[in-house]
Amino acid sequence: MGQLLMPQATAVWLVDNTTLTFKQIANFCDMHELEIQGIADGEVAINIVGQDPVLSGQLEADELNRCLADPHANLQLRKRMDLPKVKVSKARYTPVAKRQDKPNAILYLIKRFPQLADAQVVRLIGTTKQTITQVREGTHRNSEELEAKDPVLLGLCNAKDLNVEIEKANAKAATLEKNLANARAELAAREDEEEKAIGEV
Repeated sequence: MGQLLMPQATAVWLVDNTTLTFKQIANFCDMHELEIQGIADGEVAINIVGQDPVLSGQLEADELNRCLADPHANLQLRKRMDLPKVKVSKARYTPVAKRQDKPNAILYLIKRFPQLADAQVVRLIGTTKQTITQVREGTHRNSEELEAKDPVLLGLCNAKDLNVEIEKANAKAATLEKNLANARAELAAREDEEEKAIGEV
């Protein structure tokens, strides 16, 4: 059996769209029941967009229905996942009708997910750093008319890619915070040693 892709995003979707028990979801997503409880309470995975495991080819609809009918049953991942083939293209083409939505999507991302780096926003919706800066600073030519709109709903990116970038940004932020805390601790320890040394003189 393979490994579930995007377990946290899948857990969010199952909590929001099914009546499965926390234990069933926890077992399927390889998470703790308390984490699932936290998702249901809106305390965990707040910024994660849910991913339907049936649509992503990781779970059979019949298997989901079987476990919905039996709260003691455990969901089984598809043995052979036929994930949709994605054509890799160097340049992303965005229809003219959707290009005007990019500034709205940028505004949504920088407001909702400020931890995302400009390079990540560029990758997600195929924009430029200059446009991102203009939207952020309010100097974009349509600044007064812009409305924050979800790029997934606008069709500029998919939920999976957005979740991947959010998780990367969160991990980077956590690492930076940890390094900062360590640096502060080292500085405090050094100051204590210097004070002790001065006191001994």
